Amino acid sequence: MNNSSCHVCSSQQAPVQLGADDTRLVDRREFLWRFGGGLGGIAMAHLLGQQGLLADTLKPKPEFNGGLHHRAKAKRVVQLFMSGAASQCDTFDYKPALIKRHGEKFDPGGKVELFQSDPGAVMKSPWDWKQYGQCGKWISDLVPHIGSCVDDIAFIHSMVSKSNVHGPATFMQNTGYVLPGFPAMGAWISYGLGNLTDNLPTFVVLPDVRGLGPNGASNWSAGFLPATHQGTMIRVGKPNPIYDLFPPPSAKFVTPQSEKETQALLKELNQAHQASRAGDSRLDARIASYELAAKLQLTAPEVMDISGESAATRKLYGLDDKVTEDFGTRCLVARRLLERDVRFVQIWSGADNAFPRRNWDSHEDLAKDHLDMARSMDQPAAALVKDLKARGMLEDTIVIWTTEFGRMPCSQGSKGRDHNPFTFTSWVAGGGFKGGTSYGESDDWSYKAATDPTYCYDLHATILHQLGIDHTKLTFRHNGIDRRLTDVHGQVIGDLVS
Repeated sequence: MNNSSCHVCSSQQAPVQLGADDTRLVDRREFLWRFGGGLGGIAMAHLLGQQGLLADTLKPKPEFNGGLHHRAKAKRVVQLFMSGAASQCDTFDYKPALIKRHGEKFDPGGKVELFQSDPGAVMKSPWDWKQYGQCGKWISDLVPHIGSCVDDIAFIHSMVSKSNVHGPATFMQNTGYVLPGFPAMGAWISYGLGNLTDNLPTFVVLPDVRGLGPNGASNWSAGFLPATHQGTMIRVGKPNPIYDLFPPPSAKFVTPQSEKETQALLKELNQAHQASRAGDSRLDARIASYELAAKLQLTAPEVMDISGESAATRKLYGLDDKVTEDFGTRCLVARRLLERDVRFVQIWSGADNAFPRRNWDSHEDLAKDHLDMARSMDQPAAALVKDLKARGMLEDTIVIWTTEFGRMPCSQGSKGRDHNPFTFTSWVAGGGFKGGTSYGESDDWSYKAATDPTYCYDLHATILHQLGIDHTKLTFRHNGIDRRLTDVHGQVIGDLVS
């Protein structure tokens, strides 16, 4: 026996109630035979899992074995991650006192903890602010397109991180832990809910064309979950967007017939290898990846081909402007993935640290660096919300905008801002979240959370809740511990959801 309990899609055994007084472990083949027979049973099990009926059939205690804990308000998620730490006090956290005190000594009381500098003077935003929507939300001129969507957005102004270092803080927002080795939220959702389509990956990642953020692909790892749940990276805009999906042009000897025969032989060899290594999910994942790759050779080119999108849609996403073209294309591809039933899509804005800056880490010149990043992101992000809404998809799709931590209200040097883990802003739209609302507040400086401090655990718990999952019951036993996305923390933010 290994030390990990598995999701029903990858378990070899499951507790099944066979009769009034007969409960025993049966293998997966016998379960499917008894409850539907052959391939029909597999299809039935898949459908039951999507409808939340397997939870009752399999009596999952304490591990989560598929199905829903309550009625879901959403079935898909798209996450926009601002790598490098986007400033809350220059985007969504309006503070008149910060404007009034500009240039004064920053003295909020007590020692000010900074990442790599001493506190400078109070620094107002380089951008003006305006009220938007029926809710009258104040939004910076840095992100006016998102401002036009505020009536569909729920803002969280009291987010807090446990680290002010990019790598650990990025891990925390993605996995719930500051240490490596834990599954990403997308992997947990894939594990808990399974796929909505057999022809595309369940969890897809669209990285920034300039490179990967801190921790690289570890941000979308399956960790200790079965490896099939890790994110699939698609490099939109690259000649080879999915690594090794097609043979190189030099491989003239590869023909459709030879590839089919090779896959059949490989499957036979893998199954023989797997038979002697029960409980090792890596080969399961490898076999599944080969099977999915064969399907992706047909489906991926169609998803990536945006030539059939209307001129109005292309303009909405900013594909007619070099500044917004890259992020806009990835947001448009994300919408195409979501409407083809990919469960979780993650879009990255920003790469690793380099000079000149190519992420949101604006230590030297915030007005320049944040302007560059925001101009590329603002219109496409708003377009995604508007497009999903126009297509009737926003009501069951959750859109998350987040970053690893915020930035200080005082200056670093004369033009930059240092890291601030004590408060930052995330926002959520669709999927049953109440638009035109705000939750939590920072203090007058936008320095620390003043009311309702909110950690990633609370946001993750609320997202899972909207997907029909009780975050305390979505567990996986690893090294003797029932691990979960929210660790031992987290409360559903009831004020934000309907």
